Order: sequence, then structure tokens, then C-alpha cells
Amino acid sequence: MKTIFVFVFLFVAFLQLSNAQEPTKWRGVNSSGVYPVDKLLAAWPSDGPKILWSHDGLGQGFSSPVFANNKIYVNGMVDGEAVLFELDLNGKELQQSKYGKEFVDASYRGVRSTPTIVGELAYLFNGNGKITCLNLKTGKPAWEKDFITQMDGSNIQWGYTESLLVDGDKLYCTPGGKINNVVALNRMTGATIWSCPGLGELSAYCSPLLIKLPARQLLVTHTASHVVGIDATTGKLLWNSEHPNDWAVHPNTPIYSEGKIFVFSGYGQGAEMLILSPDGSSVTKERDVKSFDSRIGGAVLINGFIYGSGDKDRSWQCIDWKSGEVKYSSTEMAKGVTIAANNKLIGYSEKGDLFLADANPSGLKVISKAKVALGTEQHWAHPVIDKGILYVRHGNTLIAYQISE
Repeated sequence: MKTIFVFVFLFVAFLQLSNAQEPTKWRGVNSSGVYPVDKLLAAWPSDGPKILWSHDGLGQGFSSPVFANNKIYVNGMVDGEAVLFELDLNGKELQQSKYGKEFVDASYRGVRSTPTIVGELAYLFNGNGKITCLNLKTGKPAWEKDFITQMDGSNIQWGYTESLLVDGDKLYCTPGGKINNVVALNRMTGATIWSCPGLGELSAYCSPLLIKLPARQLLVTHTASHVVGIDATTGKLLWNSEHPNDWAVHPNTPIYSEGKIFVFSGYGQGAEMLILSPDGSSVTKERDVKSFDSRIGGAVLINGFIYGSGDKDRSWQCIDWKSGEVKYSSTEMAKGVTIAANNKLIGYSEKGDLFLADANPSGLKVISKAKVALGTEQHWAHPVIDKGILYVRHGNTLIAYQISE
């Protein structure tokens, strides 16, 4: 009996340690924007979902919160300084950690990159191109890396924006230099594991996607005018596909499913479906979907259909994954960010409207609406769902909404 107890204790401890070491990711699992929720509310109250709490004083920024160690981590710019805020699950501030000057050289000032947390280490990236690996226990950097002074990178018009991707011992990022275009760093030391010259283009605001195939792991990201596929183990550039737009701005993480990659951006470009070879070594373009030109709002794939918002025509759209057919285009809501839970869409428009809708290709069927009245500046941050709670960051304020029973 004692042996069984010890075994169970060790197994539970192992599971807790494993979960603590699981990296947080931009837009959740596989950066998909799709979140599981137990007992999601079928509709919201007439005045919107209940606000459980809000936390002010985060400063300027467009990043999203992440959840680890039974805490909430969110960053902001306060008096020109980048600050990581650590909150408990009731929104009480536990700690602040400054990690250097933030980007102030263009419009829309504030933090851009969402933190990545792995155990007691936070991986933070500012708009000036500096990575800080912060020890959360001490509040001090374990290591730092400057893209511009150390990795031949060049900053871009609205500042580096990539949310860092960690897998195992590797941290993937895009300095955008001629030599160090896309790199994998040792996440414990900051040392370079591999460096890929890519096409020598500038980075393009994109947070990369890791695709795990039988033959290899494939890193997919945008640089200024191309989508690139890189062997995530060796750093070898395997393929590229031209995907330019008017301002070299490609913030949307690509979507992968069933051997195909959907890439999309605004500023006159739209979307493309790429067919990936079984071993990930090449792509061919299957079709264009020019109407689906989301600028910064992401998209979700649910039951064989892509949902998201366009830019130039300001519509919410549904695209058939297999055929590329536009199933609907609706201007009922202003364009914005798209996430999903339990076959429901949750939209956050640039005018500050939250809405709940069915993920149904027959049309945009809005079930409930609410206004985000708290916070400051642009409504651009991507909402996040954790344990049945919807978190919306609006400038200096983080708001927690009850969206489950």
C-alpha cells in the first residue's frame, strides 16, 4: 500500500512539473486561437458577460496575457520602460519586473510581443529588438540578446513585434538580418543553435508556427515579402513562397491542417493556400483568396471552415478550407480579432465590441454583444480564454469576463 502511495505521489509530482515546464504560446495551442471551455455560456446577459475583475495600470501595449504557475503574466510600457506584471488569478498584482526601454520611435507606442513563460523563466521581447530571459524568482535577467547589435538585425517601421516560440531547448525568433535572418537560440543560455540566412529580408511582425511532421519539424514564418519554411532541427531553408504586400506587414500566424498551410495578410494581399509536401521540403500554391485580407486580427479553423475578418472591405468572412469558396461576407460587426471556443466565435472589433456568434458557414449569426468600456487606446490585443474566463487587454487595463457556467 505504501509503495502504491509513493508511486501515485511521484506520478502527480511529475505531471505538475511537466505542466509547469510547458511553454505558453501566442494564441494558445498551436497558436490556433481555439480554446477549450467547459460549459460555455450559450448566450451572454443583455449587458454582456459578467466582469469578474479588472486591473488598471498596465501602461501602453497590445500584447495578450499568458497563464503559468497558477498566475497571470502580462506586459506593458510605463514611462518608456517595458514592465512584466505578475498577477494572481483574482487580478491582484504580485510583482513587477522592468526589462529595458520599449519602442517609442513611431506611432502606436507600447509593448508588442506577448511573453512566453516556461517554468520560472519568462522570455520577453521588446520592440527595439532585445530578448530578455527573465528569472521570475529573482526578477533579474538570466541572459539577454540584442538583435541589432549582436545578430546583424535591422528594426522595422513599427518595431519588432514577434511573440517568441519555445519548443524543448530551442527558442525560435527572426532578427531579419542578412546572415542571422531566422535563428534558434538555446533557451537556457541564449547561445545560437542554428542560424538561417533565409532570403535576407527584414522580419515582418509575424509570430512563427511549428509544424510537427513524421519526417521533420518545420518552422513557418513570414519575412518581408515571402513565407519561408525552415527545418526546425537544422535551420536549413527548405522552401519559400512569395507573399508581399504594400507595407511588408504580416502579423498573422499561418494556419496548418491536413497537409496545407493558409497564409494571409492585409494591405492589398489577401490569403493563399499552400500545399505542403509530405516531408515538408516543398510547397505549391493551390489558390488565392484575395478577399480574406485580415490585417492583424488572426483567424480560426473550425470544422473545415476558416473564420475571420477582412481589412479593405471590413467584413467578417467564412472560407471553405477545401474549396476556397467564400461562404459568407458580413459587415454586421466592425473588423477585428477572432478567437473561438466550443464551435462558437468570439470577436473583438476595433470599435471595442465583443460578440459571441455561431461558427456556421451559412452566415454570421451573432448571439450576444457587449461593449469594452474600460481601458485605453486601440482595441487590438488578442483576447485569451483560460479556465472558462475570457481575458481582454485594452491598453492599460486587463478585464476578466465570466463566459462559462
